[in-house]
Amino acid sequence: MKLSKLFSAFALAIAFTASAAHAADDTIRVATDATFPPLEFVQDGKRTGFDIDLINALAKVMGKKVEWVDIDFKGLIPGLIANRFDVAASGIYMTEERRKVVDFTDPYYKGGLVVLVRKDDTSIKTPADLDGKKVTVQVGTKSVGFLKDNFPKVQRVEVEKNQEMFDLVNIGRADAAVTGRPAAVQYAKVQPNVRVLDRGLTTELYGFALRKDETALTAQMNKALQTLRANGTYDALVTKWFGKQ
Repeated sequence: MKLSKLFSAFALAIAFTASAAHAADDTIRVATDATFPPLEFVQDGKRTGFDIDLINALAKVMGKKVEWVDIDFKGLIPGLIANRFDVAASGIYMTEERRKVVDFTDPYYKGGLVVLVRKDDTSIKTPADLDGKKVTVQVGTKSVGFLKDNFPKVQRVEVEKNQEMFDLVNIGRADAAVTGRPAAVQYAKVQPNVRVLDRGLTTELYGFALRKDETALTAQMNKALQTLRANGTYDALVTKWFGKQ
């Protein structure tokens, strides 16, 4: 009798474990720092943006559900490696340094670093004018290393959130911000007292980051991305969030 009960409990445990594994197979855990409009941000209490819509569309094609994880940008790669989630989707540049520790999907959008300044500041006309200026950047982004390597004379002001960076420029606590073009252009649209310099600093490709042992999931996402490009969904999302290209 005891043996029968033990066997039943064991069988139940196996069934539960299998069910949980199956549920996990149907769900992808995706982390984002939703502070980077128009790629990802919070509006009316909900995550939205190009990356959010694109991930949801990819998951639909893949027959999966999305479980979102909110995390600061600097924690995206460490959290991914630590298996806290499966995918990092947060306007991440596909840099060689990051490729050493994680894999990426195929590129899904082209961006690059730009300089945001106040319109009334005539002392910064080109990126070369940044030397000696107070320039704010977000911790964990490529902007930090780029300034260290290419503009060692600037006074870097490192902040945790994208909005803090913009606010410092807006109130005159920083002379400029160096960030991704989509976010800078979006901010300049709603804040008439700032502008984006015409000359960009870099050209970058955005990709969704995954662990190196998730080759099957990476392949699935790439195949789904090809499907969205072919059926017009990708172009519709680009137009929705960035306008006609």
